[in-house]
Amino acid sequence: MIQHVYVLLFFLIISIVLSALFYGSLLKTIKALRRLWYVFIVMVIIQSIFNRAGSPLFSVWGFTVLTDAGLIKGSEFLLRISVIIFSASIAASSDHREVVQGLVQLKIPYEIAFMVSVGIRFLPLLRSEFVDVMTAIQLRGVDIEKIPFKKRLKIYSYIFTPIMAGAIKKARDLSTAMEARAFRAYPERTSYLVLKLVPKDYIVMVITLVFTAAVFILYYVFGFPGRIL
Repeated sequence: MIQHVYVLLFFLIISIVLSALFYGSLLKTIKALRRLWYVFIVMVIIQSIFNRAGSPLFSVWGFTVLTDAGLIKGSEFLLRISVIIFSASIAASSDHREVVQGLVQLKIPYEIAFMVSVGIRFLPLLRSEFVDVMTAIQLRGVDIEKIPFKKRLKIYSYIFTPIMAGAIKKARDLSTAMEARAFRAYPERTSYLVLKLVPKDYIVMVITLVFTAAVFILYYVFGFPGRIL
């Protein structure tokens, strides 16, 4: 809904502050954002080529490659993704058991909460397997960066096939283990872990609701930014 760089930048600052407040890993998040610069550049070029709005900033043989509108659209994309990543870093700072218990206490069915927990645990596992495979290839004297792009895609296809096959096998083993332990045998589960909200949590929830209501009012009631500016 928000399509203005300065408003998105404001929300990004809030996301960073909340991530720091809830012990999110800011350094890891910033390192992860560094990889998005390539996507940002591609988005800027695509928006500049296919969206003819704005003034041209860079042209090649009369063909516009970069416009100010494309730069703004690419910046909006980067800011949105950054807000999502910093917000996700808050959830990543919690143990998977706490995530499940929090969802259960929000009256979400345990099956769905367990699926979320499995997804959170599987992603780092897939990443570690991918890193191990890449390391094994490099130890054999293959420099991926120096290989032509077409051959590099073919190598990646060879890498992803066993990784996905291994993930499917792990999922099947997990399903067998769950059945062996009588998963969903009883309609309700008990837990020794009970989460409690602290004043900091209530403050963040109130601030979130206030900002959400303010955005809706500004955009849909006052027609922000047209009528205000």
